[in-house]
Amino acid sequence: MIPKYRIRCVGGGEIVEDFTSLSCPHGHDSLLRAEYCSRRLHLAPHEGMYRYLSWLPVTSPLLPAGGPASFDGGELARELGLSHLQVSFSGYFPERGARLTSGSFKELEASPTMQRQSELGGKILVIASAGNTGRAFAELSARCHRPVVIVVPEKAIPRLWTTTPAEKVFLVAVHGDYTDAISVSNALAAVPGCVPEGGAKNIARRDGMGTVMLDAAVTAGRIPNHYIQAVGSGTGAIAAWEASLRLIGDGRYGSHLPRLHLAQNEPFTPMVSAWREGRREISAEKDMPDAAERVRGVMADVLTNRTPPYGIRGGLFDALEATDGMMYSISNAAGADAMQRVRDTLDIDLDPAAAVATAALVQSIEKHMIKPDDHILLNLTGGGYERIFEDFTLHPLAPAITVRPDESRDALAKLLKEWIVHHGRTPDHC
Repeated sequence: MIPKYRIRCVGGGEIVEDFTSLSCPHGHDSLLRAEYCSRRLHLAPHEGMYRYLSWLPVTSPLLPAGGPASFDGGELARELGLSHLQVSFSGYFPERGARLTSGSFKELEASPTMQRQSELGGKILVIASAGNTGRAFAELSARCHRPVVIVVPEKAIPRLWTTTPAEKVFLVAVHGDYTDAISVSNALAAVPGCVPEGGAKNIARRDGMGTVMLDAAVTAGRIPNHYIQAVGSGTGAIAAWEASLRLIGDGRYGSHLPRLHLAQNEPFTPMVSAWREGRREISAEKDMPDAAERVRGVMADVLTNRTPPYGIRGGLFDALEATDGMMYSISNAAGADAMQRVRDTLDIDLDPAAAVATAALVQSIEKHMIKPDDHILLNLTGGGYERIFEDFTLHPLAPAITVRPDESRDALAKLLKEWIVHHGRTPDHC
C-alpha cells in the first residue's frame, strides 16, 4: 500500500523513515514536516476537521470531531472599517457551526494526535499543558475512552473539566509553572508504555491546527492576505504557514503566503523582543528577565511558553521571515477592551488568548499594517465557555497526585505504572 504521506526534515531535506520520530535522526535542529501524496486538497465526507482528512497524517478519522468555524466578520468588521474580515472561531458557538466542547482550538491538535498515535502502535500519550491543551486531550479521552497522561501547573486545575466523565485520564499537578510541568512530563514519558506527545514537533498536532487555514481558504475561495493570532509557542502560526504552502501547491487558492501578525501578552513577550531585534535565538537574559514575575502579570497565561519552537529550523522565526511577519506586544487593558468589543459585535465570550489576537488586529490597523480592503483572517482560538456551561454538565478532573518540581520522580512513576495496569488499555474503536 502506498502511504498517503511521507516525513521530511525541514533543515536537512532528508526523508525520515521512522514515522514515530519527533526529531531529525541526522541531528539537524529542525522540525519534521508531512508531505502529502495528494497535492490537491480533496474534501472528505466528514463533518468538522476531518473534512480535510487528505491533509491530515492519519488514515481514518477519530469521530465524532468538531472543527474550526469560518464566517464573515460582520459587525466587528464594520466597526473596524474592514471590507473583508474573516473570523475563524475554534470554540463553542453552535449557531456559527463551532462545536468544540473543550472551548479551545487545542481540540484540533488533540484529535489527530490521538488517532495517529493509535495507528502507530497505541502507546499512551503524555501531555504537558498550561491548561487548554490538557482540557482538550481530556475531552477527547473522555469521548473516545483512550488513556492519556496530563501534567499541568497546579493553578491550571480549575480549567481541567470534561463534558463527559473521563475515566482514562491520569492527571498530575505540579507546584510550579508550565516549564515545570514540561519537566515532569518528560520523566513520565519514559515510563514503559508511554510516549511524549511532542508539542510542536508532532506533525499531527500542527496539521490539525492547520485546518484553520484550510477551512478559511475553502470557505472564502482564497488564501487571505493577513493572518492574525496570539501565540505562546507559535505552533498554530507555524501550522498556518505550512497549510498555506500546501494551498499554494494546490493552485486553486492563490499563489501568495499570508502575512503573519502574531501577538504576545505583556509583560511576557520574549518572541516579540527577539523578532524585533532580528535574532533567531531567544535570550533568557534579554527577552525573559524576571520570567516568573512576568508570567504572573499576564491575562492570558496560556501564552507564556518559555521554550517555544522559535529558532528551530521550520519554526516560528522561519515562518515570520518567509511571510514578512509582524509581532505585537499587547497589554492586558488592550486585551480586555478587545474582549468586550467581540462580545458586543459577535456575541462571543472569548478566551483571553483570543482577546489578545483581536487587540493585535486593532493595533495592526492603527499602525497601517493592514489596509481596509485587504483579506484578513482573524484566528480566535477559544471561547464560548458560557454556552458550554449552559448546555453541558461539567465533570471536573482531580489530580491523581500533586508534586514539587524538584522531588524524586520514582514514586510518581510507580503510581503511573499501577494506573496503566488498570486503565491503560485503548479500545479497538472510538
